[in-house]
Amino acid sequence: MPPSIQAGAMNHAIFRISRLHRMLAGQLLRRVGLYPGQELVMMQLWDLGPQRPIDLVHLLGSDTATMTRTVKRLEHAGFVRRRPSTTDKRATIIEPTTASLALRNEVEEMWAELEDIAVGDLSTDEQDALLRVLTRIEDSLSRAAEGHPPLA
Repeated sequence: MPPSIQAGAMNHAIFRISRLHRMLAGQLLRRVGLYPGQELVMMQLWDLGPQRPIDLVHLLGSDTATMTRTVKRLEHAGFVRRRPSTTDKRATIIEPTTASLALRNEVEEMWAELEDIAVGDLSTDEQDALLRVLTRIEDSLSRAAEGHPPLA
């Protein structure tokens, strides 16, 4: 490993894992006409019901521009529809369509398949430990992104 990568070996590993995970997710999701990230929006809508776009942004840690593009693409594919809010005339509500409901089981199966691929032959204890470490890394990165120093 080159010295420049050794100085950030963890960063390099996270980058490689993220790239491979997204590639495999894309291959699996292509079967049902979704792209990586769209399944997360659909899962929120299936589990929580209709949402405002800003709620989806907060739930998924996204940004408004990305969510707008994602919703437009899902709407174009026939998986979501927009409707005016009945309680706030300024707001739009995003809801899953009947067509998207037919995808739910397939998406959940693909998500489980991707999880199985990712964890490989890790024991349950190793999986639990890995999830704890990944959560701590996510917390550190989130705090840094918000302008707060990481916890000691």
